[in-house]
Amino acid sequence: MIACWFAALGAGLLAAARPAPPSLGGEPVPVERLVARRAALMDRLGTGMAIVRSAEVRSIAVHHPQDSDYREDNNFFYLTGLEAPGATLLLVAREPGADEAILYLRTPAELLRLTGIRDIRPSAGSAAEIRSLVLASKSPARTGGLYLQRDQQTAAEWDRVQVEDLEPSVAALRLVKDEDELRRLRHATGITTEALREAMRAARPGMWEYELEATIEYGFRRRGAERLGFPSIVGSGPNSTTLHYDKGRRRTQPDDVVVMDVGAEFGYYTSDVTRTIPISGRFTPRQRQLYDLVLATQQAALDSVRPGITLAELNRVARSYMRRHSGKLCGRSTCDRFFVHGLSHWLGMDVHDVGSFATPLAPGMVLTVEPGIYLVDEGLGIRIEDVVLVTEAGSELLSTGVPRTAEGVEREMLGG
Repeated sequence: MIACWFAALGAGLLAAARPAPPSLGGEPVPVERLVARRAALMDRLGTGMAIVRSAEVRSIAVHHPQDSDYREDNNFFYLTGLEAPGATLLLVAREPGADEAILYLRTPAELLRLTGIRDIRPSAGSAAEIRSLVLASKSPARTGGLYLQRDQQTAAEWDRVQVEDLEPSVAALRLVKDEDELRRLRHATGITTEALREAMRAARPGMWEYELEATIEYGFRRRGAERLGFPSIVGSGPNSTTLHYDKGRRRTQPDDVVVMDVGAEFGYYTSDVTRTIPISGRFTPRQRQLYDLVLATQQAALDSVRPGITLAELNRVARSYMRRHSGKLCGRSTCDRFFVHGLSHWLGMDVHDVGSFATPLAPGMVLTVEPGIYLVDEGLGIRIEDVVLVTEAGSELLSTGVPRTAEGVEREMLGG
């Protein structure tokens, strides 16, 4: 969820900035990556200004955050590598070589070294200064989620400002991951797959869904994940057919399958991996046939991932394969009728990350591939989801740390 970047330029704009550690997830973002990201954004803007707000601290008493009281705004962290409540980054795009970056917050001496921003100013008086800079500029001001304090005295002044949406420009940059982002995504995915393997080995008939969920989330946290990338989905039996089931209140039965759709967040990047397991340790013949169809459908899509193809085209590849190979598995209809969601989404700082679905794939993009079949009348849902990096030659599967085939899943569940 993207926060408002140009929000509340009136009273209280930059209350009590307190820069937190520069980066969770082991290491700070390399300063050369931050400099390159800001330069690429200003190059994309041409001329004008971009104002990027940090997040605000949540109240444990009021908002009941389940992870922590603070998670930085994605775009602010992407461009600064900092956690700094109440801060603002102002980018002024001019002709090449004359671009300017100003960071408003309380000023620890090490922030130049951590961010590569030379102009770091105290927050006191910054609201009036930013307002003056915006109004004096004859170029567009780019923002996301615009909110301006419009009162009788300033409404006419603000009406002179040409405001454009900053989101598409930042999204286009975030869509192609640099080496530091890929390091974080690989680590988040490694944490996720290891935790899923632990859940496979722990699974037994009669377990409650919340026990498997707890096994997975314990595996996340003990490996250094700061938080969940999204609420864990652990659905057994009839709950396996509900796409975003997150209740975790059912007790498993011997012939159930369990869909586990989970992702750890590490260093502000989240994974997203789904495995479907037979709670008894072995698929029934019926479950195995459907599982193998979903797996083969996924493989057909994975084999098609390459630069130039779009998510919509991959979706058609998967549905066409499932339709042609359904046989009578799903009765009178082909099984693609019961594939009730899209095949893929972008992955990064959010589990459904920014970027247009119409964008052709290019090296450095990361997406999921997740076909499924959901037979509500049978209480039987099967989904297999993996994390895929687009490369020059085609693709790389990042989530190989957990078995994907039916044989591999059964072997893991029965002790390897």
